[in-house]
Amino acid sequence: MCEKPTYEELEQNIKALKKEYSIRKNIEAALRESKEKYRLLVKNLPSIVYKGYKDWTVEFFDEKIERLTGFDVDKINSKQITMLDLIVDEDIESAKNSFIRALKTDKSYVREFRIRSKTGDIHWMQERGQIICDDDGQIEYVSGVFFDITDRKHAEEVLRQSETRLKAVFEANPDPMVVYDTNGHPQYLNPEFINVFGWTLEDLKGKRIPFVPDDQKEITAAKIKELYEYQKPVRFETARLTKDGQLLDIFITAAIIKDSESTPSGMVVNLTDITEKKRLEARLQGAQRMEAIGTLAGGIAHDFNNLLMGIQGNASLLLFNKDAVHPDYEQLKNIENYVLQGSDLTSQLLGFARGGKYEVEVMNLNEVIKRENRMFTRTKKEIVIHEQYEKDLWSVKVSKGQIEQVLLNLYVNAWQAMPGGGDLYVQTNNILLDQHFIKPFQVTPGKYVKISITDSGTGMDEATLQRIFEPFFTTKKMGRGIGLGLASVYGIIKNHGGIIDVYSEKGEGTSFYIYLPAIDTQSTLQNKEIGPTDKITHGTETILFVDDEDMITDVGRQLLEKLGYTVLTAGSGREAIEIYQKHLNEISLVIIDMIMPGLNGGETYDELKKIDSDIKVLLASGYSIDGQAQDILDRGCHGFIQKPFNIKRLSHKIRTVLDI
Repeated sequence: MCEKPTYEELEQNIKALKKEYSIRKNIEAALRESKEKYRLLVKNLPSIVYKGYKDWTVEFFDEKIERLTGFDVDKINSKQITMLDLIVDEDIESAKNSFIRALKTDKSYVREFRIRSKTGDIHWMQERGQIICDDDGQIEYVSGVFFDITDRKHAEEVLRQSETRLKAVFEANPDPMVVYDTNGHPQYLNPEFINVFGWTLEDLKGKRIPFVPDDQKEITAAKIKELYEYQKPVRFETARLTKDGQLLDIFITAAIIKDSESTPSGMVVNLTDITEKKRLEARLQGAQRMEAIGTLAGGIAHDFNNLLMGIQGNASLLLFNKDAVHPDYEQLKNIENYVLQGSDLTSQLLGFARGGKYEVEVMNLNEVIKRENRMFTRTKKEIVIHEQYEKDLWSVKVSKGQIEQVLLNLYVNAWQAMPGGGDLYVQTNNILLDQHFIKPFQVTPGKYVKISITDSGTGMDEATLQRIFEPFFTTKKMGRGIGLGLASVYGIIKNHGGIIDVYSEKGEGTSFYIYLPAIDTQSTLQNKEIGPTDKITHGTETILFVDDEDMITDVGRQLLEKLGYTVLTAGSGREAIEIYQKHLNEISLVIIDMIMPGLNGGETYDELKKIDSDIKVLLASGYSIDGQAQDILDRGCHGFIQKPFNIKRLSHKIRTVLDI
């Protein structure tokens, strides 16, 4: 039988129980507080905390998983829903592999995969996990956190797409492009940069591109400073070297690249190769300059021919009815010879000038060139001519004499460039010139005959090349030329609607390339001049002589009167019309100067033609027959006489027209 506890013992037991209860209550309160703190901590973490097992089941997922996926967190935590139910099928294999790799290393891992929500939305997750093992190395559980990285993945995708588009733009750009860092080191080169300049990114690691010529370094540095200082795109023309040393004309467009904080992190540079554009512009400017010089040369030649006409006319008057025994005969013939030499000079100027083409005919240039080659080699035996001819060369419509002059001038030029003898290569080809090729030359595209003439001589530098076609420019010693040979070559080819181009380097010889428009049909030119005989012809008809130069009208009147004609003179087109109306039934022929102020020769002819449709007109000019003169002839004018002319030539021209 048990002994009952005493009152004191019961009191002590009660006190012990109260104390134990109090301790338990404190522990429970502490646990609740700790649990609440843990719950709040997990709740407020940006990540989703979990504890799971290797079979993809989860013992604990915090409630944020439910908000993210829509699946009941209790069903997940009770293993009714596993991670395999959440992860997108395509990502399961890579997730498994990450886990396997972690087992072989430090048991920690980071993996990314997609999960599908209850509504079908896809979320990107990053898992940071740790595998916990027992003392025997067996997996007990896995714990870690999940981060929703969907926004980051979308941003990365947008950035990737942007970079892809930007790279496509860079790589499709027909211009070279470079992306530099702030130290001026290239970080990216597009394919066209490598193609044009030759360097690769591998060649340039850690260093600047060595392609800025010394004379361009100052302007380049100034533009870079301006770019970083004002942070606005800069554009300028400059020059750059290729890896193999070729110098290119470049147009640069540069812009700043900024980082996420709007701080400059480098620059992107677009380099447009304008070498060909500059070359074409130079050609065009050269052609325009030569056109202007040609117009000036034509005007000088015209005025000079008028002066020669006055001298020739007076010499003819003084020589009239004088024979070789007259004491003044020899001096007067010398004057005529000097006039002839002056006329040859102006003919070269007219050959260069606009509208300086003479009578033309259809021909095969192979025959003309072969004949000229034979004649040249007879006198210059130290020159060996190598010939290559197009078999079925297209026909051209040219002035035979002027083309022969072109060939002779080029051959003489080559001979003088090869003082010890050398080789001359002559070739003809049929060629089609497109719009791009002819653009700087102001001719029409189509079929052309090309003549190539190349010598093995001393060649020319760039400065000389820029001026070789200018009148009176020469590099020859005194007495070896006055600088009209190549000028007349240029003018003749230009006036035939053709192109002449030249390539030369000092010590490497010179090549001239001539392009003349080909024709498809045979044609001939009317109004060919008839060569004068030795006999002066006379007449008794009335002639109206029209010229704005008093000197010319005076000498012209005297020459005509010596020939037996009755002469009326007019100093302008308007005066000529008035005189013709008054003496309509008396005047048999009108001699009109082509270039006059007010009404010019063509306009005067048209007005006279309205008065008398059967009027006979002889056109006179210090210019050549081509251009405006030919237009007047095509409208029915009966003849043309080139100033300066002597009394014999004038007499035959007059009878040729009057006797039609």
